[in-house]
Amino acid sequence: MSDKPAKKPESKYPVNMPDTPFPMRGDLAKREPGWVKQWQDKQIYHRIRKAAKGRPMFVLHDGPPYANGDIHLGHAVNKILKDMVVKSRTIAGFDAPYVPGWDCHGMPIEIQIEKQYGKNLPTAEVLTKARAYAEEQIDRQRTGFIRLGVLGEWENPYKTMAYGNEADELRALGTLLEKGYVYRGLKPVNWCFDCQSALAEAEVEYQDKRDPAIDVGFPFAEPDKIAAAFGLEQLPASDGFIIIWTTTPWTIPSNQALNVHPEVTYALVQTERDGQPLLLILAQQLVEECLGRYKLEGTTIGSCHGAALADIKFHHPLYRKDPFYDRLAPVYLAEYVTTDSGTGIVHSAPAYGLEDFVSCKSHGMKDDAILTPVMGDGKFAPTLPLFAGMTIWEASKPICEALRSEGALFELKMFDHSYMHCWRHKTPIIYRATSQWFAGMDLHPKAGGETLRQTALRSVDETQFFPSWGKARLHGMIANRPDWTLSRQRQWGVPMAFFVHKVTGELHPRTPELLEQVAQLIEKNGIDAWQTLDPKDLLGADADNYVKNKDTLDVWFDSGTTHQTVLRGSHAAQSGGGAELFPADLYLEGSDQHRGWFHSSLLTSSMLNGRAPYKALLTHGFTVDGEGKKMSKSLGNTLAPDKISSTLGADILRLWIASTDYSGELAISDEILKRVTESYRRIRNTLRFLLANTSDFDPKTQAVPLAGLLEIDRFALANLDQLQREIQAHYEVYEFHPIVAKLQNYCSEFLGGFYLDVLKDRLYTTGADSVARRSAQTALWHITHAVLRIMAPMLSFTAEEAWAVFAGADGYAASDETIFTQTFWEIPQVADAEALLAKYGTLLAVRAEVTKQMEEVRMSGAIGSSLQAELTIKAAGDKYAALASLDDDLKFIFITSQAKVEQVATEAEEAIVVTPSQDAKCERCWHYRADVGSHAEHAGLCGRCFANLFGNGEPRRYA
Repeated sequence: MSDKPAKKPESKYPVNMPDTPFPMRGDLAKREPGWVKQWQDKQIYHRIRKAAKGRPMFVLHDGPPYANGDIHLGHAVNKILKDMVVKSRTIAGFDAPYVPGWDCHGMPIEIQIEKQYGKNLPTAEVLTKARAYAEEQIDRQRTGFIRLGVLGEWENPYKTMAYGNEADELRALGTLLEKGYVYRGLKPVNWCFDCQSALAEAEVEYQDKRDPAIDVGFPFAEPDKIAAAFGLEQLPASDGFIIIWTTTPWTIPSNQALNVHPEVTYALVQTERDGQPLLLILAQQLVEECLGRYKLEGTTIGSCHGAALADIKFHHPLYRKDPFYDRLAPVYLAEYVTTDSGTGIVHSAPAYGLEDFVSCKSHGMKDDAILTPVMGDGKFAPTLPLFAGMTIWEASKPICEALRSEGALFELKMFDHSYMHCWRHKTPIIYRATSQWFAGMDLHPKAGGETLRQTALRSVDETQFFPSWGKARLHGMIANRPDWTLSRQRQWGVPMAFFVHKVTGELHPRTPELLEQVAQLIEKNGIDAWQTLDPKDLLGADADNYVKNKDTLDVWFDSGTTHQTVLRGSHAAQSGGGAELFPADLYLEGSDQHRGWFHSSLLTSSMLNGRAPYKALLTHGFTVDGEGKKMSKSLGNTLAPDKISSTLGADILRLWIASTDYSGELAISDEILKRVTESYRRIRNTLRFLLANTSDFDPKTQAVPLAGLLEIDRFALANLDQLQREIQAHYEVYEFHPIVAKLQNYCSEFLGGFYLDVLKDRLYTTGADSVARRSAQTALWHITHAVLRIMAPMLSFTAEEAWAVFAGADGYAASDETIFTQTFWEIPQVADAEALLAKYGTLLAVRAEVTKQMEEVRMSGAIGSSLQAELTIKAAGDKYAALASLDDDLKFIFITSQAKVEQVATEAEEAIVVTPSQDAKCERCWHYRADVGSHAEHAGLCGRCFANLFGNGEPRRYA
């Protein structure tokens, strides 16, 4: 005997069961790479651009990822969101180019070169190796992005290190200089000792740090003036101190002034230390707290407002230790002094604090008078008495000891606080006054008009934000930011190609012309051209009086000028018809870019163009694990995009991103991906049903005219039109998660739970070429067209796979072999759409009640499937009218063998009665009917099936 199961005999009464080559299992991880290759081989991106030519433009300008390291989940979120925006705008009828870009210069790559080849390489070698390293990283990242299904001009991306872009960036700097926005000056900037360079605002992060908090006394130097300020004839004791509080002991050697608030009341306190009388000046409201800290007792003998202390001078606390410190610190009035903590008096080291610097400069201090003993590597200069050669952090202890020995240290306590750190090295940074090039936030351009800050703030107000809270965030950052430090002390960056006079420090009078000559050299040979340039080649005999400026431009200036170097430069031809790509319709990045790329782009464009380079800004949150923890390698909770793509498929990753509200954190875990995979299967199964049941349908010859469609099919089109309008509105404002929710609901609830369920009988049992079946197929054909376009921006691989099956040979060729040349489907407009939507709303509500009742009867064992039931519905008013209007087709709505409706007078009398059928079951359609066997030669068939197989077909009008 054979072990094989007996083959089920084929029915002699077959039903219409068309098939489709679209498989039930997606097998995405294995099959997607084939689509990726096909898209590359066929140059699908260029086919899309060809199809879109002449449409209105939509420009999403790509914020460049940094060319270092493999792509991570954050990259994937960003690039896939951009891809969904570009594809959805294309399908909405726009010409939406996508030029990916890379940020190539800067510190991280220099660090990699140092790691691989050691420090102190010749600059020419650093530049060659850095360029090669960046190219290699771009190739790796590009492969990762393409695998995610992102379509774009991958063979011709923009790179900030492209020679033409480097040249145009220098030209942009020249324009800003000519307009009067750029100046050189000494100013405290964020300084990293590891980078040995100034940092941009966006390169600073905050971490906890433990420091000594100290109370330091500055000895009285002008007792008579102090007495007068406090309304005394003379001071009762000769020794006295004004006391400051600081968490940076290393700044004490650089002290040059003291600050008090003009309106705060200050107290002159008489106390005693070691049996010696002592006077202290403190903010009155902090006296008790400070004396408690110092373990002293005292009495206030006078008070005055801070304004009375203006210009009184005090000795440096170490003035007896060395002649260098034998200087006086004047009191300057400052609104920023607070009495929240400390002593109400702030010490001012203008080289190491922004407010200190502004205060001292406003009181007439010249740049060359500012003390700058801290070197770029974090050590005190060898000339600094007492602390020479020490790092500022190790000097804290000896500084405190020196203060103690002078009787000037009143208290020392370790203090935990949030402190600035370098985002690359994770090490503490400081404000350090160095000579740098700046863009002035409050400078008026030479031609007059708004300051940079005013232009930028106006531009923020003119920009649309997604989500809306981004506006206040960016506005606040622009309103409060200091001048932008443009210069960096690096090698791998676009040079600030200035010739500076050796004696005066002035720029060469021909600077604009010289910058253009250097830009032309860079256009041919890259930034190396500046390094190899002999000044004599451009300056002639004048060369001996000038030096080449060694500074490079902040990398945020590189990426921040891409609206100029890319949209109006290297890729301006993207517009096809010559339309202006500037300003971009959208910039889309992570929410940290309010202080990064959005910010630098806004400032450069405000200076160059008097407006923002974008019409709208969209920000997304960061990825976290299932428990809401930030992803990090050390926690071991990261998920790599390539791992997800190679196990589940990139479409699952895309669906996760699309279905998550990206405006907050995006949570991901294996469990979350499992749920996403389930919802993908439901969508795929729906697609398979649609493709199978339209596979033998030729719309050219078999489509039923709109007026001839069965009522439920016309309702399905009205419902589809409503859904598509809602989804188009969501796409318009870049909301993807409501689209996924509506698409899933449509597939599982409307199609799976109702419409397709109702249709099965008509599709499978009516005549293969009957109007009833072709009507259903006409509706399904429209539904499939619409659904594939709706899902294409999100489930790109699946939509493309389904399109190749569904479009048919002619349709596939007409679409240039891709769904991405298509626009939203034009759904036929049903004349009585509103009435149908209302009517079927009522029917669906009744159906939900019937399903509940039927389930109870099934649980009791009285019936098996719903077809075994006969249904009587007692209904009143409009409900009765809606049900009765379906006549004999009512049973199909509820998928029962019989259904009738009886009119009752009131809602209170309404009821649903389910009874098991006593009739025989048709072996073909499985309905229980009294006319099964009414044709002797086909004893197993009901009258419907006999008519559908051998007669004129059953009449179907509604369902």
